[in-house]
Amino acid sequence: MRVLLVEDDLRVAAALSKALRRRGHQVVAAMTAAEAVRADPVDLVLLDLNLPDRDGLEVCRRIRQVDEDVAIIAVSARAEEYDRVAGLRAGADDYVVKPFSMVELQARIEAVMRRTTRSTRTTSASLQVGTLRIDLDARRVWVAEREVSLARKEFDLLVALARQAGSVVPRDRLQLDVWQTTWATRHNLDVHVAALRGKLDDAGLVETVRGVGYRLRAG
Repeated sequence: MRVLLVEDDLRVAAALSKALRRRGHQVVAAMTAAEAVRADPVDLVLLDLNLPDRDGLEVCRRIRQVDEDVAIIAVSARAEEYDRVAGLRAGADDYVVKPFSMVELQARIEAVMRRTTRSTRTTSASLQVGTLRIDLDARRVWVAEREVSLARKEFDLLVALARQAGSVVPRDRLQLDVWQTTWATRHNLDVHVAALRGKLDDAGLVETVRGVGYRLRAG
């Protein structure tokens, strides 16, 4: 797999590049936002949000505009929920907080790329829940007549909820459907739900059922 590693710390970049190559990935390194946006197409972008020449969130948006399908994992020392939500809203598929282990990062990479592979096997179909319309084949979403741009995991999360609209979907079920695991993603689920609510511009559309999971309002 071809990976674009955007990291301005030489020691961190060297260590990550070495670890990624050991795992069979081809690594393209970029130290600045300018280098990142000029890079050739890749399968995955590991994007440090603290760059010397431009805010990483802006870079994330730019990369997503150029390539809707590329997998993006934001990497940052910013650990607050606000920062995570901002990263996901900017177009990242996942958000990893520094410091992290290579084991965790590799697991996140595998999960993101599984979603990419599965999306290419989606059959033509659509879901309609009230004014919400989801084109599964094109991976596009509309609320009334307004198209909503969602990151990969946000889309998968919405589909998982829409398939059981009106019913409560347990947290473990959502984690399994979207991340293919029931561990280490509990906070990620909450962050993605928050980002999804913001993009749908209807906080009540995705309802929280405390202690159980989430429910997409039917109608």
